[in-house]
Amino acid sequence: MVPPMKILVIGASQGTGAWCVKSALARGHTVTALARTPAKLALTDARLTKVAGDFHDAASMRAAVAGHDAVIICASSTSLAGFKLKPDYFSSGTKLCIDAMKEHGVKRLVVLSALGAGESIATANWFLRTFVIGGLLKLPFLDHDVQEGLTRESGLEFVIARPSRLTDGKAKGTYTRTTQLVPVPSAISRADVADFLVESCTSNTFLGQAVQLGG
Repeated sequence: MVPPMKILVIGASQGTGAWCVKSALARGHTVTALARTPAKLALTDARLTKVAGDFHDAASMRAAVAGHDAVIICASSTSLAGFKLKPDYFSSGTKLCIDAMKEHGVKRLVVLSALGAGESIATANWFLRTFVIGGLLKLPFLDHDVQEGLTRESGLEFVIARPSRLTDGKAKGTYTRTTQLVPVPSAISRADVADFLVESCTSNTFLGQAVQLGG
């Protein structure tokens, strides 16, 4: 039986972050949901605290991280225009989070990246490499590379998750998770990704590794 933890989910108001909150609560954890507009999170629970905060503000990160056992980073810009305005969206916020975790002695960091980041680009087909990773989504993928590098060099206990295309489908509960640079199913539900992210807060199976996910 895994003892309950205090988990901070950054970028918790919608998408995978919201699913992380739901999954963590279902596993018995106490959760702080951090977002610019946390009221968007349509969940209530005695073990849930919603906090308005800024992933890109050092003081906000220090205040949010304090007192937690693990941090999950799901924050992302909601539009491609957002990455043009702030091409270091992922990496700059992750650096502030890492600094805050070191200051407060919080050791476990779980980061949502994407399949095609880092060395996992080797698993992508020609179309994805050329038109998605190197084209339409070039800025976020370049910054995921920097974000992953900061995470690896942080000295923290980390897990990096690299899911394939995210869908809003229901959780299957069974999905591919591998550290090998091999093809995985081309899509996976946010619910299943959230399951992996929350599990990684307590499991040491993939500690210090990047994991390709598909379902």
